[in-house]
Amino acid sequence: MSARVAVVTGAASGIGAAVCRSLEETGWTVCGLDLRPVEHLKYSYECDVADPASVSAAFGRIEAEVGPVGALVTAAGHYELVPVGEITEEAWNRMMHVHVGGLLNPVRAVLPGMIDRGEGAVVAISSELGIGGTESEAHYSAAKGAILGFVRSLGAEVAEHGVRVNAVAPGPTDTPLLPTAQRTPEYLASLPARALGQPEDIAQAVQFLVDEGGFCFGEVLSPNMGAVI
Repeated sequence: MSARVAVVTGAASGIGAAVCRSLEETGWTVCGLDLRPVEHLKYSYECDVADPASVSAAFGRIEAEVGPVGALVTAAGHYELVPVGEITEEAWNRMMHVHVGGLLNPVRAVLPGMIDRGEGAVVAISSELGIGGTESEAHYSAAKGAILGFVRSLGAEVAEHGVRVNAVAPGPTDTPLLPTAQRTPEYLASLPARALGQPEDIAQAVQFLVDEGGFCFGEVLSPNMGAVI
């Protein structure tokens, strides 16, 4: 793509940080968005992806200071284990705002420019729990499942404009968000691969969709260590 500026949300740690490193290694100028400073990047913007005004301001600065955005990766996330009967309205809304709003708001900021240029790539980080689900994670699974529906619909909507919209749905990955229950020997033994994924594994899938997946529109890659087959 001619516009080699990439924006990664949730860039300060975990999968987002690994994606930043991977994109930088392949020649992208990477701008990181997070609630805290992204210390490993030259271009760091503090931003609440759930807040449309905060997102609009951050992308306005990026366009002015760095250039037009050619790739967007939405990796900002929020996680908690809560039985469905204990999910408060506040907890439900936060989960949806961070994950679904955290995709919608940045997409709205970059899509007009991508359509005008006739090129662009959007990769949303979902989860294998948006495909399979599990107990005590209903609101998280619902939010991650909503991302998949959004990606499939938007992928069909903008394909004719040369914009590729896809998702990566990781399985259990060794990041700060992973709960202790998914680090035990018993849990690892339940996975066909008998191991957790690493952030770099997920970054490889993202990198493929950004740079090489020219035939992918509305697709979902799920590197999940065999958790969902």
